[in-house]
Amino acid sequence: MTAATEAPAEAPTAGAISRLLPPGLQQRVPAVLHRRDFRRFWLGHSVSLIGDEVHRIAMPLAAVLLFGAGATAMSWLTAAPMIPALLLSIPAGIWVDRRSSRRRIMLVADVGRFLAVLSVPVAYAFGVLTLPQLIVAELVVGTLGVLFSISDNTLFAAMVPKAELMQASSLSNGSRAFASVSGPGLGGLAVQLLTAPFALVADAVSYLVSALSLSRIRPVEPVPDREAKGGFLAGLRWITGTPGIRALLGAVATVNFFDFIFQALFILYATTYLHINAGLLGLALGAGAVGGLVGAAVTSRVVARIGIGMGITLGFLGFAAPHVLVALAAGPKALIVLTLFAYEFLSGLGGMVLDVSANAYITAVMPDDLRSRISGVLQTINYGIRPLGALTGGWLATTVGMRTSLWISTIGASCSVLFLLGSPLRKLRELPG
Repeated sequence: MTAATEAPAEAPTAGAISRLLPPGLQQRVPAVLHRRDFRRFWLGHSVSLIGDEVHRIAMPLAAVLLFGAGATAMSWLTAAPMIPALLLSIPAGIWVDRRSSRRRIMLVADVGRFLAVLSVPVAYAFGVLTLPQLIVAELVVGTLGVLFSISDNTLFAAMVPKAELMQASSLSNGSRAFASVSGPGLGGLAVQLLTAPFALVADAVSYLVSALSLSRIRPVEPVPDREAKGGFLAGLRWITGTPGIRALLGAVATVNFFDFIFQALFILYATTYLHINAGLLGLALGAGAVGGLVGAAVTSRVVARIGIGMGITLGFLGFAAPHVLVALAAGPKALIVLTLFAYEFLSGLGGMVLDVSANAYITAVMPDDLRSRISGVLQTINYGIRPLGALTGGWLATTVGMRTSLWISTIGASCSVLFLLGSPLRKLRELPG
């Protein structure tokens, strides 16, 4: 355990939550929530995640409803927030590792995203909103999002001791799952009541809430590496020289590549070949978020029983294997819908077990002076492999057919676990010190 994770934590019994709850409930509150800094950060970030889901609906609807955006314009709008992750993650990791306060970087990133998103409803109110402004706003949000996410791991490790990493990871990923459940409905309602541009005010305010929460915490961050010797190669060398991380990265790249083959085809296959209407498909997709919530609730107990390495391994299988249900779906419509529900729920559950376990493991083993550079490399690979998978999905569908492509993606994603079978990570019982 590093000094950075030991110093800022308050004693669990001193938390304000404990004093407000009956004794029976005090024992059920995760210990990490008694830590003031983490609690404030988590609450602010949870609000921001809900805002992100509103954004995901309102921004494209603004382009379509206000400007009649076609396929080309929509592709640029969709790609805009992801381009910075591909191009800037590695140099951003080097830059962030040289900074003394990652908290300040994240705070500025939140304020910048608040202003970028707020510019859309303000411009609309004055009658000067254009489609290029939407794209530029997405580029700004994506760029600042890179800085925020790369800084996040260092700040997370500074607030949470190793013994509570699983709890903290479960809460953070649980917030993401809850946002996936509640955010789209709130976003759709906001667009219906306020119009798409004004619905984005909710997203802008969520960034401001996150910034305020960051302004109220004071974690003891690790000493920065002012020179960041070795650049991104230092992070890459650490990844390739750490067997557990090397195996995990190979598995993540594999499952992402084949899953995005699947995701590129799933909605088209469900609507065209299985004849599922949009309403039923939306309900099925919601089952995935519910599975994620269940996964966030049970992962800590599962990992305590079977070990962190086996939790990660089963998470990969639990996420990938249910894809087979879509390829097998047939028969009466009710059976097909139930099959899609089962796929989404089980895959969401497995994916959450994977995310919670893997995030806790990565946070525990990263050296403090390389965290941002390692995160930059990981993020570049993680995001870079996804569009390659999606493009491959389109090629496979025209070459071997839609259903065969789904089988290929399912088998390929399930094979990601092979990277872990010969790795020491699979046998790891507890998070390393």
